[in-house]
Amino acid sequence: MIIKPKIRGFICTNAHPVGCAASVQQQIHYVQSQGALSVKPKNVLVIGCSTGYGLASRITAAFAGGASTLGVCFEKPPTETKTGTAGWYNTAAFHQQAKAAGLYAKTLNGDAFSNEIKQQTIDLIKADLGQVDLVIYSLASPRRSDPVTGEVYKSTLKPVGQAYTTKTYDTDKDKIHDIALEPANEDEIQQTIKVMGGEDWELWLNALDEAGVLAQGCVTTAYTYIGKQLTWPIYGQATIGKAKEDLDRAAKAIIATKARLKIRAYVSSLKALVTQASSAIPVMPLYISLIYKVMKEEGTHEGCIEQIYGLFSEKLLADQPITDDMQRLRMDGKETNDATQAKIKALWDQVTQENFHELSDYAGYHHEFIKLFGFDVSGVDYDAEVDPLVEW
Repeated sequence: MIIKPKIRGFICTNAHPVGCAASVQQQIHYVQSQGALSVKPKNVLVIGCSTGYGLASRITAAFAGGASTLGVCFEKPPTETKTGTAGWYNTAAFHQQAKAAGLYAKTLNGDAFSNEIKQQTIDLIKADLGQVDLVIYSLASPRRSDPVTGEVYKSTLKPVGQAYTTKTYDTDKDKIHDIALEPANEDEIQQTIKVMGGEDWELWLNALDEAGVLAQGCVTTAYTYIGKQLTWPIYGQATIGKAKEDLDRAAKAIIATKARLKIRAYVSSLKALVTQASSAIPVMPLYISLIYKVMKEEGTHEGCIEQIYGLFSEKLLADQPITDDMQRLRMDGKETNDATQAKIKALWDQVTQENFHELSDYAGYHHEFIKLFGFDVSGVDYDAEVDPLVEW
C-alpha cells in the first residue's frame, strides 16, 4: 500500500515502516559519529523502549556502548490492511540493525505495569543476560492498572490549587486561543500520581532486586520534564508536577532499599521536545514551537538522540555526576537558562493568530511531529508501495 499520514487532533493514526526505519538509522548514525561512550553499560533494560527518549536510550546504549539491550513496550502490530504503530516499526528496525551489528536485542511487547510482563522480563534476563547494570524507565501512558487489585487509574492534565487560563495552539485548527483549566480535585491528583509517579518504577526495581538480576552498582533513571515559568502552571504547579515530585521520592526510596547493591537512582530532567505525550498537553505545542525558533537561532537545539547521548556520555554513567539540589541529572539547561527563557517569554507575549507562523518554528514542530510516525524523513519515497507487515 501507499501510506500517507492520517492525522487526527494531536495524534497520527498510522505509521510508515520505511520512514521509521530511516529515522532509527539516522539516530544510530548520530551516536556512532559521536564516538563510543567512555563508560559502557553491559546489559541494559529499557522500560518504554520504542519511541522518543526510551528509543534514543536503547540506541545509545547499543550503538555507542556495545550493550546488550532488552526492551519492554506496548505496541500494536500491523495487519494486511492497517499499519502497526510507529513504536512497532521502530523496534523492528532496531532489531534489524542490532542483529547486523552483532548486538543482543530482544523485546517484550505487553503492559509494562503488569506483574506478568515484569516476570517475563526477569525470566529473559536470567536466561540470556544474568544481570542488568542499567535500567531506563521511560513509560508514558494516560492510564495504569494496579497489578494487584486491577483498579484502573487515569491521569489528568490540570492545575493544582486554582484555575489557570493561558493561550495554546490548536494544531488541528491552526488556531491560537485561550484555554481555561479548572483545578484538579484530590482524587484526580492522586490518580495522576498513581499513573505518572514513581510507584511502578519502584515496583520494577523491587521485582528485579528480589529476583537477583540487578548487578552490583546498577544505575537506574526515570525521565522527567521540569520546565520554567511558562510551563509551570501545567507542569510544576499541576497534577503532572505532583506526579513528577513522586519520582524524586521513588529515587530516594530505591537508593535506600537497595543500599547493599550500591544502586544509583536518578531522575533525569530533559528538554521539551515534540513527543506523542507532549503533543497532548495544553500549552506545549505553542511553547515548543517558540523554543524551537529561539534555540535553533542560538544553535542550541537538540533532539531526543542528542539529549540522551549527552546524558549517557556526561552524567548518567559517571561515578559522581553533578546534580541539582534534588539530586536530579539536568540536561535541560540550554532551554531553561534565564537568557533563553527571556527570549521565549518575549515571543510568548507577542504571539497572535496573525503572526504565529512568523514568530514561531511551527514548521519545525510539525516536521518533528510527523517524523515520530515515520513521515517527512529525508531519503524516503512516500509515493512508493510499502508492505505494512513487518515483523521483529
